[in-house]
Amino acid sequence: MISLDILCVGRLERDADGSILVADSTSVLIRADDRLIVVDPSTEYMRPAIKTSFKQIGVFPKDVDTVILTHSHHDHVGNLNLFPKARVIVHSGGEHIDRAEEFDGEELKVCEGVRIVHTPGHCPEECSVFVDADRHYAIAGDTIPLEDNYRQMVPPALNTDRELAIESLKRVCGYADVIIPGHGFPFMTRRFRGKKSGARGPL
Repeated sequence: MISLDILCVGRLERDADGSILVADSTSVLIRADDRLIVVDPSTEYMRPAIKTSFKQIGVFPKDVDTVILTHSHHDHVGNLNLFPKARVIVHSGGEHIDRAEEFDGEELKVCEGVRIVHTPGHCPEECSVFVDADRHYAIAGDTIPLEDNYRQMVPPALNTDRELAIESLKRVCGYADVIIPGHGFPFMTRRFRGKKSGARGPL
């Protein structure tokens, strides 16, 4: 059985002209059989929260075997030194990350029920992590940085390709019952509510 734990909930704050004041990513732990997988280890600011979460969950950061980076921006890649034995995976096309193994293509299977899906637009290497557990979870990184991006169906304000970003957003929405955005709390999608009511969600 696959389970997910939120290690820390990210923040994204802007000033009046839209410039980013604060950015810390949400960090997620996936437990799949004997696998411990962290998605986006966030920033140094979030380090105490992440360490506290590990204590509460009852596992050790040193035992994490894989770290997935949704992309290479600094607010998502901090705290890698908490996971010294972990394999680090990121899609090609971004900034160089020490220890990171780059992959190309549309998808990479990490283990049964966990795959990395290329969802570019925010930046060329942007990915989401699709998890088939008790329902379909998408750890969306900055494909969907905030719940408002989903509610309004608008791409991230910072993007390298707006059309690609919209396509990627739709791809995540077509899969996910629950979305974990790059900088906020998880939320249920209309797709999940459709299932609950007996209606068929989007494919």
